[in-house]
Amino acid sequence: MDFNDIQNAWNNEKTENVVLPDNLEKIQSANTPLDKIRKNLKNEFIYQIISIIFIGFLPFIYHFETKMIVPFYLLFSIFVAVCVYYLVKLYLFYRRLSAITLKTKDSLYETYFDVRLNMELYKTFGFALTPFMILFLIGFLYTKFSKDSNFQFTDFTNPQLISVFCVVTFSILFIGLALEWWVHHFYGKYAKEIRKVIDELKEE
Repeated sequence: MDFNDIQNAWNNEKTENVVLPDNLEKIQSANTPLDKIRKNLKNEFIYQIISIIFIGFLPFIYHFETKMIVPFYLLFSIFVAVCVYYLVKLYLFYRRLSAITLKTKDSLYETYFDVRLNMELYKTFGFALTPFMILFLIGFLYTKFSKDSNFQFTDFTNPQLISVFCVVTFSILFIGLALEWWVHHFYGKYAKEIRKVIDELKEE
């Protein structure tokens, strides 16, 4: 390679990735909230897997009737498939975060938007599981009531059915609010810290 080739290569170098020492220090300061996001994601995987296993053993823990076991595991298999789909995506996100080296503004921007995108993915995951959790709750309550030999589904009065409907509705709303709080508490506030670094870099 002659001098002209070296000069051309130098001129073609992307200047937007060149940062001053002060800027580099600011960019790398975003590693602290990223470390917290990685830690929370790792804990999430452990809790999610334990929860899935626990739910799978519910028929044996609470001695479900034989007629309820097949419908339960049919629903459970769909539940597990949904969990696997989202957990794989979140695991790939975790791997990307683990491989990130924040040295340029571009890498900081990409990381921030990746975090925001996967926060929305996590919310979608939670909302996708909500119907399953409600069905599991209804099935569990039905199993408990049906242990009474005199129990008949028609024994429920209209006020009782309305009460059940209200409980289910408010349970869905509560899960939605709890999910928003959970995502903000474990991921959102750290995403804001990264955004703050980006805003500081824009002001310079």
